[in-house]
Amino acid sequence: MASSKEYLDFILEQLSGLDDVTYRAMMGEYIIYYRGKIVGGIYDDCLFVKPTKSAVAMMPNTDMELPYDGAKEMLLVDNVDNKEFLRELLVAMYPELPAPKKK
Repeated sequence: MASSKEYLDFILEQLSGLDDVTYRAMMGEYIIYYRGKIVGGIYDDCLFVKPTKSAVAMMPNTDMELPYDGAKEMLLVDNVDNKEFLRELLVAMYPELPAPKKK
């Protein structure tokens, strides 16, 4: 099942307090970027983030899940209604994320 544009718009609105949040559509789903780094994605209308140390610390009761077949395990963010939490999550994750690959 593909993710809806409405859910993407909702997540982008939740992250609207941050500068430089972008996305890229990919096979019916969306990759989410913060300041040029991939933080996670939207798969089947659910927000997943990379399991950085800070993300795991901020969501200690969240299980690792496969967002799609063949993917690496990620953390399902179940607190998407809390704008402040989402913004803090991305800011905390940013230093731990790998630099974008050179094209």
